[in-house]
Amino acid sequence: MKLLVRNLARTVTEQEIYSLFSEYGTVAQCDLVLDKETGLSKGFAFVEMPDAAEAKKACHELQHKNIAKSKIRVKFAQN
Repeated sequence: MKLLVRNLARTVTEQEIYSLFSEYGTVAQCDLVLDKETGLSKGFAFVEMPDAAEAKKACHELQHKNIAKSKIRVKFAQN
């Protein structure tokens, strides 16, 4: 299942997001979206978790969690 993670602090790295979601299960892919001109984070990412139950648990547990002084929002991505 693909999750959309929004409201990320611009300082959060792709590896930090991967590690955070890995606590809830297998992460197949993690993509932090970067601005093409500046190379800086746009403040959102996509996380792919193959197990639906693990993805649902991560979504529920991480919704509104404070990460680097930002309250993140997690939801299922539209395909």
